[in-house]
Amino acid sequence: MKYDFTFHNPTKIYFGRDAIKNLDAELSGFGECVLLVYGRAAIKKIGLYDEVIASLKRCGKRIVELEGIKSNPTYRQVLEGARLVRENSVDLILAVGGGSVIDCAKAISASAYCEGDPWQKYWVDFAPLDNKTVPVASILTMAGTASEMNGGSVITNEEKMIKEGRVFPQEVYPKFSILNPEYTFSVPKIQMVSGIFDIMSHIMEQYFSGDDDNVSDYILEALMKSLVRSAAVAVENPTDYEARSNIVWCATMALNKITGVSKQQDWQVHGIEHQIGAYTDCPHGIGLAVVSVPYYRYICRHGLHKFVRFAKNVWEIDTEGKTDEQIAEEGISALADFIASLGIPTTLRELGATEEMLPKIACSIPSEKGGYKPLTNDEIYEILKACF
Repeated sequence: MKYDFTFHNPTKIYFGRDAIKNLDAELSGFGECVLLVYGRAAIKKIGLYDEVIASLKRCGKRIVELEGIKSNPTYRQVLEGARLVRENSVDLILAVGGGSVIDCAKAISASAYCEGDPWQKYWVDFAPLDNKTVPVASILTMAGTASEMNGGSVITNEEKMIKEGRVFPQEVYPKFSILNPEYTFSVPKIQMVSGIFDIMSHIMEQYFSGDDDNVSDYILEALMKSLVRSAAVAVENPTDYEARSNIVWCATMALNKITGVSKQQDWQVHGIEHQIGAYTDCPHGIGLAVVSVPYYRYICRHGLHKFVRFAKNVWEIDTEGKTDEQIAEEGISALADFIASLGIPTTLRELGATEEMLPKIACSIPSEKGGYKPLTNDEIYEILKACF
């Protein structure tokens, strides 16, 4: 382990079919008013909305609702939530949904009592969080982001055409999160596979960095192998509980910070996808899948030894009589085959991007410094053309 670190995660996880039974007891620890944040109709269709409302009423809570959170939550929605928090003296923000809903809840928590413009302060200047926050909790319905156990919050500013993420300190982490894998059965297949690749990308972006062969790398390899195997089962049978429960826990483990300790990490793929999403509003995991193979082919020679290890340890590539370059390429091809097995689009054109967008997207993407090859905007443009 090359770098010193401090690790602490304050989120309590309730996992399993009966996890919701813990909601009443947890709610008793917070004040009178709860802001319920959720997407659209999905939680109502599966009866989860009614179950949550019943629990809130049993616990004597005054309920304020913010519905319709988008898959790419917007700054406008954050400001609306912040207004509701202030006007109703909200004591708890309860996010029911996937990572986008939870991200939005955390952004509302940080923004409600911020002096000045929260976007400029927290997503542009990345200033320290120095104002009052509101506790956040979550009930997860889609696996992918691990937002249920971290401080990440990715928000799209539609006016500025910028999709940006930041990691808030532990005051904004969910106090508790309820994870019932059966709730994830409700999402359409395209959202399921989008979430699966989001998980894969989180793992790879911690794995492929210049601080190799520490404990985290071995954990990351195991998570990738588990995810690939469970994904194959879930694609064939989306209601296979064991497969979906493995995917949910892979997602949480992939980005609850435990796998990134003593790692520099390379988040360039996410940086590229965020701006693609700002221009096209594509599902996050789908955008990541489109970018990943061309990106890793571009940087492979700069971290060749790690891509060889990836091929051998994750994909079990036969190395007999092959050069390192051949082995690494077969590993990346195996990743491409995995994407194909999920039925995910593989080009920017399929996501609604146009050739005219590409230089604008490329120029708006900052270069990350944690990986094997920090990229210029011209190099990012070349990768986008390969993705198109």
